[in-house]
Amino acid sequence: MAKKLVLCDCLGSQNIDAEKISDGCGLACSKVYTSLCMDQVEEAAKEITHGNVIIACQQERARFQDLAAELDVETPGFVDLRDRAGWGEGDALPKMAALAAEAVLPLAIGKSVDVVSEGTCLVIGGEAALRAASELCDVLAVTVLLEDASLVPPDRRFDCVVGSTRSASGALGGFSVKFTELQEVKPGGRGAFELGAPLKNAASNCDIILDLTGGTPLFPAPEKREGYLRADPSHPPSVARAVLSASQMIGTFEKPLYVRLETSLCAHSRAEKPACSNCLNVCPTGAITSAGDHVAIDPMICAGCGSCSAVCPSGAIAYDAPPVDTVFKRLDVLASTYRNAGGKNASLLVHDADHGLEMISLAARFGRGLPAHVIPLEVDALSGFGHAEMMAALACGFGRVDILISPTSELAVIEGQQTLTAALAGNENAVRLLHPADPDALCDQLYETPPPPVLSDPILPLGSRRQITRLAAKALQPDAQILPLPDNAPYGAVVVDTEACTLCLSCVSLCPSGALGDNPDLPQLRFQEDACLQCGLCSNICPESAITLAPQMNLTDTAFAQHVLYEEEPFACIECGSLFGSKSTVEKITEKLAGNHAMFQTSQAAKMIQMCENCRIQAQYHSTDNPFQGGERPRVRTTEDYLSKRKDH
Repeated sequence: MAKKLVLCDCLGSQNIDAEKISDGCGLACSKVYTSLCMDQVEEAAKEITHGNVIIACQQERARFQDLAAELDVETPGFVDLRDRAGWGEGDALPKMAALAAEAVLPLAIGKSVDVVSEGTCLVIGGEAALRAASELCDVLAVTVLLEDASLVPPDRRFDCVVGSTRSASGALGGFSVKFTELQEVKPGGRGAFELGAPLKNAASNCDIILDLTGGTPLFPAPEKREGYLRADPSHPPSVARAVLSASQMIGTFEKPLYVRLETSLCAHSRAEKPACSNCLNVCPTGAITSAGDHVAIDPMICAGCGSCSAVCPSGAIAYDAPPVDTVFKRLDVLASTYRNAGGKNASLLVHDADHGLEMISLAARFGRGLPAHVIPLEVDALSGFGHAEMMAALACGFGRVDILISPTSELAVIEGQQTLTAALAGNENAVRLLHPADPDALCDQLYETPPPPVLSDPILPLGSRRQITRLAAKALQPDAQILPLPDNAPYGAVVVDTEACTLCLSCVSLCPSGALGDNPDLPQLRFQEDACLQCGLCSNICPESAITLAPQMNLTDTAFAQHVLYEEEPFACIECGSLFGSKSTVEKITEKLAGNHAMFQTSQAAKMIQMCENCRIQAQYHSTDNPFQGGERPRVRTTEDYLSKRKDH
């Protein structure tokens, strides 16, 4: 059964045309209600009972979900047409149709694992920690770590130890903490408690850490570490919020698996030589570590910021909550539906589900709302919306991409992707980063710039991120051939110093993407630009330092073909004439070894340097001082020999 869109004009506060929206998005629409959540709730119940409906309201989502539960029917879907379109200025009907069409796209269910927290909590700090422990001890199994032994209280509802943390690792449900000279409390005796002997290299495990020291956090990006709570001990409201959060961290929780790793595609290292470390450099939580030829990702520590996916040149790391291709489908549906519904010169506003969504809602309710040509796209991770997604948006029907920056965004990653997109698109203003101080400032930024023209022949964003980037670049700059790109771009060429290169081909044997190759019949170094990841491994391992990288995007078909970077005249075997090695290399080896090395003292021995493998073996075997040559082999003894020996005796 086809989906049905249930519309409400929210007490007449927005203009809705059910027929135009239906024509634009292809969904059947209900009549336009006015107070679906209040006076017309019985009508809402009928619509929900019919099933397979999408209600065009997010504000009263909980009310409609409760209604569906009371009716014991399937929970409806929801889409916000009011805050994101209806309460803006201009003809918002094409945008409403686009948002409705996006809402019916099937979304893959993200993968997750269960995390179990039994409620063991380590509270670190001084007097504030003791107060927090007294509030939590009835809910959690609390241990307080104090640095000042004089603060140990007589309260035995929770444990106290004295010492300091040396290191900590893990996340919710699996923290491991190491201490320096930990001392346990001896609860017996009169007066102040005594302490036991210091324990060196003591360690313990816990499910939750509440840090009220006010000092340096135990982890990088502490706000992204699940189960680790920090608060300023001198600010009671902050401490109270942290205590409340800690009290609720007991039970079984679902931990999303944000990213997917294909180790076979990873270009991190080969033969212990370093190459790409883009993901390691941008991961804020330290969830990514080196694991030999590839990286490893700890899913328990990963906070899902998406930065690694945006900067991975090979696609070895891909955002998987939801998968990357879901974003490309959403972009295409939004742009094409808006265009087919009569909308012109659309812009894309990318925002997150917290800060960005709140800004848009406040701007709509109390300000001018979004312009009719600005289509919002909610994503889980702003920094995961990389250059490939930006280029896809520009090439599939959006004239500009605006990214509403959140206070918790990985700004450096987003800025780097913006710079790369500007070079690929040939337009410095193609992507803007918005930092509005308030919702009114957001409206001013969006309204003050006229809608830019869009690509006349939009593309369909299909394929890998690299393929879509190339396709979009060709569409946006149809006359360009070579696009210079900023340093550290994942596209480019390899430049070889032919004066220094000896054709040792070590770069070929270790190239992780197969961009560098050889010719089994001739001494050649070959290169296919489209496959190059610019990982830097070839330049790192070159013994002659003959290789440098040239970040660029080759939009011509030559990028898909192998071409010769450097070649030399092959050397012909002096015995059989077959070609092997390069002439310059054989001549250099002959010059260095002939007469100078113990194995090549005679002219006959020196000639073997200039022979192919087969001829060299033959010459070695037939030489007078052949180390493999022995005396005549003894005759094989048979049964006759043994029998004749018995007869003789």
